[in-house]
Amino acid sequence: MRELFLLDGSAEELGWQERALCAQTDPEAFFPEKGGSTREAKRVCLTCDVRAECLEYALGHDERFGIWGGLSERERRKLKKRAV
Repeated sequence: MRELFLLDGSAEELGWQERALCAQTDPEAFFPEKGGSTREAKRVCLTCDVRAECLEYALGHDERFGIWGGLSERERRKLKKRAV
């Protein structure tokens, strides 16, 4: 299991990333050019077993680019606003 070492020296387990379907597909689909389609990436996310972990990671780390947990940056921003 891989770990990410954060700035405060703590470690976060990233084993879920090894099970992510996006790791087995073209990464460019998950980081489309501005105005590009997100359909292909979101379709992959729909059947991914670690979708929830991925979204939680993106929200917790303020990921600003790409499709994470089946949501675009704009969709994640809206989700965070509703949660506040």
